[in-house]
Amino acid sequence: MKRSNLPFLTHAAVGVRALTPYVPGKPIAELERELGISHSIKLASNENPLGVSPRVAQAVTDAMGEISRYPDGSSFELHQRLAGKHHCDASHITLGNGSNDVLDMVARVFLAPGKESLFSQYAFAVYPISSQAAGANLVAAPAKDYGHDLEAMLQRLSDKTAVVWIANPNNPTGTWLTKHALYGFLQQIPETTIVVIDEAYLEYVQATEYPDASQWLDEFPNLIVTRTFSKAYGLASLRIGYALSHPDIADLLNRVRQPFNVNSMAQVAALAALEDDDFIQQSVALNDAGMKQLCQGFEALSLAYIPSVGNFITLDLGSDAAAVDQALLKLGCITRPLAGYGMPNHLRISIGLEEENQRLLTALKEVLQ
Repeated sequence: MKRSNLPFLTHAAVGVRALTPYVPGKPIAELERELGISHSIKLASNENPLGVSPRVAQAVTDAMGEISRYPDGSSFELHQRLAGKHHCDASHITLGNGSNDVLDMVARVFLAPGKESLFSQYAFAVYPISSQAAGANLVAAPAKDYGHDLEAMLQRLSDKTAVVWIANPNNPTGTWLTKHALYGFLQQIPETTIVVIDEAYLEYVQATEYPDASQWLDEFPNLIVTRTFSKAYGLASLRIGYALSHPDIADLLNRVRQPFNVNSMAQVAALAALEDDDFIQQSVALNDAGMKQLCQGFEALSLAYIPSVGNFITLDLGSDAAAVDQALLKLGCITRPLAGYGMPNHLRISIGLEEENQRLLTALKEVLQ
């Protein structure tokens, strides 16, 4: 029986019917179950190879006795802690089940049929997915050197543009925008258009001209800045992120936010993570060393890559990467193919522990010989 013939499907939203679902990185358990192998490594989803801070592990363990109770729906303590971190009132903050949740809230609040959603080629897949689900028209500006071409984006602005999405650094390419460039871009956006700046990888960036866009919230009331605890903080499985914005925007986002969208363990873990700056410093140092290790390894193999400031690097194999991806899987190395992003020749590789990076390089050498 074909689903397309079922009469009730005609009631589904047009945008949803045309969607291609987001495809996450393959889990280790799934790979080992499929191939009957063990001791695999996953360098596909930009997770922190150090895991979580010991403070986080202890805090979650201590909170397990409350797991039968609903979480604090207002996440009061975490709101207050984040307000202190960002030197703002808690009314500027919207918490989400990962920053992905907040991005989807933005689409549901500000996008609808007849409105336009503007983003860059090779930008994070959730922007078009959430926009299309809301019924908006998708406008993709061509990339420049695999990153955002801000001039091309400005040229595609119209009176129908409701939301502009920018990832800085960009995922999956690792490119980034300078303070001067991004600030100048914001100055040219109409006040009636929302601009989302997704800073999921901010903690890893060492470039001196990289901006913290949250510093501009007072100047641009149409600006939303999103952050996550999934990357440097290591809380990917707990799903917690947040947005910083004008209180009027936060009020609208909270109207569509699902009840209890941030669970108790995530709230406790995030609070503990914010108190452990040493862990973040260790994570960034490991990432810097791993980035150098992989770049040197790729160069030794005469492989091209896109320079990155995140916790991943995208490899250009010069031809269809699917066969290489499958061969790496058989050797127990999970990377991220990017054909879904219109980059069929590329693999995105997360920075791992030193031994994981070396195993990946050894596997690549074997596969490419």
